[in-house]
Amino acid sequence: MTIFSTPQPDLEDQEVLEQIHAFRSELADVLRMPRRWVGGLRRSMLARAIQGSNSIEGYDVELDDAAAALDDEEALSADQRTFAEIRGYRQALGYVLAMAKDDDFRLDVSAVRGMHFMMLSHDLAKSPGSYRQGTVYVHDETTGENVYEGPPAEEVPGLVAELMEALATDGVVDPLVHAAMAHLNLVMIHPFRDGNGRMARALQTLVLSRGGIGEPAFSSIEEWLGSNTEDYYRVLAATGAGAWHPERSSALWIKFNLRAHHIQAQTVRRRYREAGKLWLAFDQLIEQFGLPERVADELFDASLGFRIRRSTYVRRAEIEQRTATRDLARLTELGLLRPVGETKGRHYVMGDRLVELVQKALSSRERLVDPYPWMRERLAGVSTPVR
Repeated sequence: MTIFSTPQPDLEDQEVLEQIHAFRSELADVLRMPRRWVGGLRRSMLARAIQGSNSIEGYDVELDDAAAALDDEEALSADQRTFAEIRGYRQALGYVLAMAKDDDFRLDVSAVRGMHFMMLSHDLAKSPGSYRQGTVYVHDETTGENVYEGPPAEEVPGLVAELMEALATDGVVDPLVHAAMAHLNLVMIHPFRDGNGRMARALQTLVLSRGGIGEPAFSSIEEWLGSNTEDYYRVLAATGAGAWHPERSSALWIKFNLRAHHIQAQTVRRRYREAGKLWLAFDQLIEQFGLPERVADELFDASLGFRIRRSTYVRRAEIEQRTATRDLARLTELGLLRPVGETKGRHYVMGDRLVELVQKALSSRERLVDPYPWMRERLAGVSTPVR
């Protein structure tokens, strides 16, 4: 074995794994019950995954720009380069969504290289789909130092092939651990000139979904990683020690990923419970003011922080422009939405009445529990983050 080997979870890990699977089982039961708001929650979770994974790479991504990529619409605020990166990642994520439940799909070298091409095909200078031909360094912009060196280029094809073989045959490992090792090995092999981190995170999500850990939208930890970027860099630095060292233990990496899954699963559970409260409040508003039921989707999106566009509303509600204009004007009149910008670039955000409603509905948020409370202090002692 010349790639990182899978460690045996200790008693602490086994307990955390049981709790994560309990959370996932609860979520699966909820998703089997038809609820109007599940589609909106799924869309927002995918947008957060896109936002999180791209933010790690230094791209400033607004949540609704990530959603615009999902909806095949133009960006509201992202520049052309950033939105090209967002759309590239959305394309690769779309592939993950499609292949997650396809019995005929085979995760092999061609699939990985194809995902990379989808992700970076907008910039042919980055050699999308092709392995790097030379030495690769990960550079820390804050210090000006190279903090990681990947394995020699001539070893890359064999290492990726070995990883794909391990992913195809290691069926006794828990899918959460299996997917974490896929992520670690790909990011450490660093097989491409660019996009290795995003590829590794997308691969992790794909392996999770193929392993039966729920829908990609609800099982991905990309959002959490994007919100904990420094710790993510630090655990990679602690594991890799600056170069290709597959003989080193990956136990801390596994614990870090289980911590991410545990906290993200709690976050998802809290969100779908809160979504139920919000939609009950929206139904009461609709009845009180005689509003059409179709506006509930827009109120939900606005409550999540999305900027509402008339064009999106027209498409999603399958209504005419004048109907959308009338609805949005009524929501503005009631203080549920607030217009921003001129006519051509106008969008809508939460109005004062909606802000008050959301604050009331979410006034008693569930507290998130850290399953590894010692980890942040441990990672703080790692002086060289991988970037």
